[in-house]
Amino acid sequence: MLRPNGTLEDCIFQGDNDELTFHLGAFVDKKLVSVASFYFERKEQFSDPNQFRLRGMATLPEYQGRGLSSALLRTAFPVIKQNQCTLLWCNAREKAMGFYSKVGFTPVGEHFPIPNIGKHILMYIKID
Repeated sequence: MLRPNGTLEDCIFQGDNDELTFHLGAFVDKKLVSVASFYFERKEQFSDPNQFRLRGMATLPEYQGRGLSSALLRTAFPVIKQNQCTLLWCNAREKAMGFYSKVGFTPVGEHFPIPNIGKHILMYIKID
């Protein structure tokens, strides 16, 4: 799901095992159907000193549209806040902009390509 034209190794990111990184999953009938990974990572465009990055969010096609990704984000927000962070950012796929906007993210700047994946845009949400 995450890298449809890639390998499983393409879904392993630097920082996956860092102390402040956390991974969430949504299960339906004991089956993992949606995931999201959060990394303590600062993006220079934002002035907030402590930030998290959302990276690697995906839901199996047959489970999309059920609110699972939104639930993962709602679960992550208090964890991010507890770690003294006030901002969550991501490089959102162009086709997922509507989802991120609906849950409160704001786009910044222009669309840009990520090779072998497609067009993206930087988006963020303030965590209060």
